[in-house]
Amino acid sequence: MFDYSLAHWIAFLTAATLLNLSPGPDIAFILGHTIRSGMRSGFAALFGIWSGACLHVLMAAAGLSAILAASALAFSTVKWIGAAYLIWLGIQALRSKGEAAWIKEAGKTLSFGRIYRQGILVSLLNPKVAIFFLAFLPQFVVEGAGPVWAQLLLHGSLIIVVAAFIEPPLILLGGRLSEALRRNRSLGLWLDRGLGTLFVALGVRLAISAR
Repeated sequence: MFDYSLAHWIAFLTAATLLNLSPGPDIAFILGHTIRSGMRSGFAALFGIWSGACLHVLMAAAGLSAILAASALAFSTVKWIGAAYLIWLGIQALRSKGEAAWIKEAGKTLSFGRIYRQGILVSLLNPKVAIFFLAFLPQFVVEGAGPVWAQLLLHGSLIIVVAAFIEPPLILLGGRLSEALRRNRSLGLWLDRGLGTLFVALGVRLAISAR
């Protein structure tokens, strides 16, 4: 059970590390909340993203993600909902006046639970993540190493474990930056503009992407 070679683990862990280092909506979402509202908000966003990733892993292991791969309608529906959500987040940032109302409200008035739920949506509403897990994880299934679903679940879970070593330090760094932003409103304004543009760009890229 789960008897893999050293070369297998080196290849998988290298790929998992590169995956977690690549910029995307998840990293932008986590850092955005961290820098503008502090580390607690950043960790709330982080756990939301991880929870969404866990659901993707479970769906891949159960074979449900195959629906997105096989159905153009299902893929397009999730893609457009995800793109609209990212663009909406971006517009909220672009409309702010340097106080990051879209994050400040979520982190304080609407509680950290709201940020957590937003993180789940950011992850779940990106069909590319589901397709990635479905296309990536089977490459590391080894005949005779256990049930396919168990191997998919193991490797998918390890991707999140790798993220646990990479993403928290980013939050700690972002927490320091948040202190400077609270003292400099103009800096916060430009950050909002940058984050807003990034979210809108990510949403547009997702909307025009092919399967």
